[in-house]
Amino acid sequence: MGCSQGLRFATGRGTRRVSAHLLLLALSCGIAAAPAADTVPAVTAADAWIRWLPANLPAGGYLTLHNNGDRPQTLTAVSSPDYRAVTLHRTSVHDTVSTMQPVAQVAIPPHQSVSFAAGGYHLMLEQSTRSLQPGDRVSMTLHFADGAALTVPFEVRRPDAGTPP
Repeated sequence: MGCSQGLRFATGRGTRRVSAHLLLLALSCGIAAAPAADTVPAVTAADAWIRWLPANLPAGGYLTLHNNGDRPQTLTAVSSPDYRAVTLHRTSVHDTVSTMQPVAQVAIPPHQSVSFAAGGYHLMLEQSTRSLQPGDRVSMTLHFADGAALTVPFEVRRPDAGTPP
C-alpha cells in the first residue's frame, strides 16, 4: 500500500495487525511522531529584560539561563514577533578595546547558569515591528540544539533602570 492509497480497516482479530501496518505506513510516509519528552528544555530563565532605546535603535536583551538538567544545553537561536532580527552576541575587551561579535550558540553546562548581561553575552534586537516603550512586555522564544524551545516574557526598561535590585 502506498502513501497516497486509501486504507481498509479490519475489525476483531485483525485489528492488531492493522495497527502495526498503520504505524509502519506512517513512518514510511515521513509522518513525524510527537516530540519526545526530553525535547522540553531543562533550562529556566530569570530576570529577562530589554534595554529600551529611542528611535528604533538596536536594543540589548538580557537574562539569566539556568540548566537544571544533567545534560548540557545549547542555545542556538532566539526569535520574537516583536523584532525582525534577534541574534546572539558577546562583548569582549582586549587591551582596553571593547568589541561585539555575533556567536552561533551558547552552551549551558548541567546545573550551571549563564548570564546575558552588559559586557558579556547578550541578545542583539533589531528592527522592532511595533512601537515599544518602557513597561511593555515582549515575548521571545529560545531555541535549543535538541529541538526544544522555551518562550520567555521580557520587560522593556529604560537604560537607567538596569537590572532589578
